[in-house]
Amino acid sequence: MIKAIILLCVMMVFHFSLYSISLTQTVRGTVIDRQTQTTLPGANIVITSLDPQRGAVSNQNGYFRFENVPVGRISITVSFIGYRNIVLNNLELQSGRELVLNIELDQSGIFGEEVTITADVDKTAPINRLATVSARSFTVEETERYAGSFNDVARMAANFAGVMGNDDSRNDIIIRGNSPVGLLWKLDGVDVPNPNHWGMMGSTGGPVSMLNNTLLSNSDFFTGAFPAEYGNAISGVFDLRMRNGNNEQNEFLGQVGFNGFELGAEGPIRKEKGSSFLINYRYSTLALFERFGMDFGTVGVPYYQDISFKVNFPNTRLGRISLFGLGGKSFIEIWDSRKDTINERLDLYGIDGFDITSSARTGVVGLNQLYHINSNTYTRVTLAAMTQSATNKVDTITPETYSIEPFYRDNMTDNRLFASVMLNRSFSFRHLLRAGFSSTIVFPSLQDSIHRKYEQRWEQQFNHKGNFTLLQSYLQWQYIPIDEITLNTGINHQHNTLNGKSAFDPRLGIKWQPLPRHIFSFGYGMHHLTPSPILYFLQVNNNGEFIMPNRNLDFIRSRHLVMGYDFRINAFTRIKTEIYRQDISRAAIDAAERNAWSVLNQGASFQFELAEFMKSKGTGSNHGVELTLERFLNKGFYYLITASFFESVYKGSNEISSSTAFNNNHVVNALVGKEFEIRKSNLNSRQMLAFDFKTTHAGGMRTTPWTASFNSELNEYEREFDYTRAFSRKLKNYARTDFSITLKTNRGRITQQWGLEITNLFNRKNIFSESFNKQTGETEMVYQPARLIIPQYRILF
Repeated sequence: MIKAIILLCVMMVFHFSLYSISLTQTVRGTVIDRQTQTTLPGANIVITSLDPQRGAVSNQNGYFRFENVPVGRISITVSFIGYRNIVLNNLELQSGRELVLNIELDQSGIFGEEVTITADVDKTAPINRLATVSARSFTVEETERYAGSFNDVARMAANFAGVMGNDDSRNDIIIRGNSPVGLLWKLDGVDVPNPNHWGMMGSTGGPVSMLNNTLLSNSDFFTGAFPAEYGNAISGVFDLRMRNGNNEQNEFLGQVGFNGFELGAEGPIRKEKGSSFLINYRYSTLALFERFGMDFGTVGVPYYQDISFKVNFPNTRLGRISLFGLGGKSFIEIWDSRKDTINERLDLYGIDGFDITSSARTGVVGLNQLYHINSNTYTRVTLAAMTQSATNKVDTITPETYSIEPFYRDNMTDNRLFASVMLNRSFSFRHLLRAGFSSTIVFPSLQDSIHRKYEQRWEQQFNHKGNFTLLQSYLQWQYIPIDEITLNTGINHQHNTLNGKSAFDPRLGIKWQPLPRHIFSFGYGMHHLTPSPILYFLQVNNNGEFIMPNRNLDFIRSRHLVMGYDFRINAFTRIKTEIYRQDISRAAIDAAERNAWSVLNQGASFQFELAEFMKSKGTGSNHGVELTLERFLNKGFYYLITASFFESVYKGSNEISSSTAFNNNHVVNALVGKEFEIRKSNLNSRQMLAFDFKTTHAGGMRTTPWTASFNSELNEYEREFDYTRAFSRKLKNYARTDFSITLKTNRGRITQQWGLEITNLFNRKNIFSESFNKQTGETEMVYQPARLIIPQYRILF
């Protein structure tokens, strides 16, 4: 801890060398219609937090601008005749960066009527207003504010109701007892592969996110019964949007913290055209932190780097065009042969007796075009290319001689081409129609080999190169018969060219607001998920002939039913509850023998267990209740309390109803934070001190009961699992408390931020897994990382 504090103090030295100038900044932006995406000239914008208040009117392009606004927390009200007012409270204005807003207004049912909706309540509503239940938006500031999130949107989402996060080694998003495989990641309209370093094909999580939160705009998160435009997912959707760079002046960012050394830049390309660029590069710092004594639970040091960018051309003859990209690579050597035998510890990521070398690469490049056909109709075309590859080398260590022999090799690549087109038509305030089509061409290249030691030969499980196409289309309709009722309905269609399988998914959502502070909601949806390519192209030795018996697997089917109630206690506090039921069918299970294996239990680790012969006959169900009590930031204080209680079960080919691997039964989160403005008397400097606290309590991990038996031929013990009681054994409950303190200083045109985050504050030993000793037949618990003290520094100028 002393070393971490010394490192933080070194970074704070920069603070005392800065030159002071007037402490103001610019606030500007654009006001647009949410349904049609057209600009709104003549809108009234007022900064209500100033005394006296300051106002402006948007010009013919919907643009507004305020110069010389004092830095700090500000509130803005936007109004326009025929639209609902919106109040944006507690926006943070920093001296090191202009505040650029893209404000979307909703039409009002009665022309001329003004209905005020404060952003502190409305901000949880999804940006996609075709969503009715199990959806909320989030801001980048939330990802930075919540203790223990490491500026990672996935770890931040674990604080929301219905999401499980009891594995500190990864950021898998486990929603309502579902496998994380059922999650869909979208980035600027593109269905992207796993956006994490060391992301394994067939999974959606990993130890470190590649998504840089400093480049993201406000985004949506869905946990069930999502709109028809989202297909190929059964648990949830993360619909992320990258922000545009500053189109008037250059701005820069420097940062060092848990996620790495970061450098960022943004600025105009051609000011008169409003075009801009945005770029950020990051390199891992974990090697440095390890030298300060931090234990990350592995003998290997992770190395990774990533880059993100976006260029935006808002005013071209072809409409608004943007180009974006995300790329990263990672490498680690988890060699058990390097383990310190004196201070021996069990490795969180490694396997006892094996040397593992792992590397991965991921890249996405996309192009978006938004074109207005007329004032009520626009199209959006998206093109993208992406790749994801992983290479693993595993060697085994002979206990008697400590010699190292080859055991396993793989090289898995998933290349994809993506294209989509969407048409959005607003007939009136009460009728909105949206239709779209997308095509994803998948080019998997899967190769691996297992070394058969006693036969002195290599045997392949995968040796495939080919392609198939996933075609999707959808139609959505929003109807508002009266101001208090909103109906969202639609249908999604999927077709897999590999085996000709098709699926039609109806979706329905109803929202009823009988009183201004009370909202009732209902949602139903059928959803389908394409199995991972590693299931389709698994190669099996059938009497000396290699075949691929699983190419005909069907989509996994899921039916969601959700009911919710949202009570707005006041302008900045709400309570929300949802109950849900989800039934799953057509999941892959073992077709060769009766056992407990099911694909519904896969995807939350670095290993993907497979049956050789599979059939789409597995079932599962999830049901539960969720509660959210939330106070949005107001007068420097916020809290978020979520509780989820659920049951998740499945059936394998043995037809026995068992808990899934993700049936932790409960998770409770409590977050609270307070910020204080200090040194108010100094006109040349504004400082903010913030304290954030989070505690989590969740059900323990699930395992299958077993007994140890001695194998005289191998002269070692083996575990015999009782699969008739699969995942019936529950380990000790998970509990963790995190704390962070942040000091932010605005001086001149520079904003600096120092932070110190303490994860697992009380150093609780949370169980990660069990390590079985083949020599003694006993097990030893492997624990998740102990207390970590992580300093962070950021500068904006």
